[in-house]
Amino acid sequence: MTREEIAPGTAVIREGEDGDRFYVVFAGMLSVSNSSMGERDILRPGDYFGEVALTMNVRRTATITAITPAVIASCDRATFDAYLRQLFADD
Repeated sequence: MTREEIAPGTAVIREGEDGDRFYVVFAGMLSVSNSSMGERDILRPGDYFGEVALTMNVRRTATITAITPAVIASCDRATFDAYLRQLFADD
């Protein structure tokens, strides 16, 4: 996984973009919003995002923006498919 520090106000992903990475929050707080419902949730350390686009092969369904300085880690689609996809499978 690739570690990244995010400044407050920075959008990590944007609704409607192609999804190519999965993310885990290590530190800080990030907001989850989408155009039809506005702000939906707050992500904190231990939370994750980006799995919907990767598992369902759809565009990003939300925008994730740092509220505070944040540290996240991400992996690409190939790594997600090899190690994580089965955790999100609908058996």
